[in-house]
Amino acid sequence: MNKLELIDAVASVTGASKAATAEALDAVVDAITNAVIKGDTVQLIGFGSFSRGDRAARTGRNPATGAEIQIAAAKTVKFTAGKAFKDAVNGSHK
Repeated sequence: MNKLELIDAVASVTGASKAATAEALDAVVDAITNAVIKGDTVQLIGFGSFSRGDRAARTGRNPATGAEIQIAAAKTVKFTAGKAFKDAVNGSHK
């Protein structure tokens, strides 16, 4: 499902216009993004949590040449699925 399909699905359930639904979805994504950028964790009970993690610098290998390369440290985004989401995916949804 891509963003347009998601907007269509939400708009059909809520009865809101596609334009209003798109605007709301963009606002939600922006709010989550800005919170994670600041280092906050966003918890949506039953769905999951978005947070920021840190990946340490490490030595890797160029697969083409086999030469060692240095991979810089980086910030990562983590998503941890909530129990209700996991249960739904595993068929335990009521």
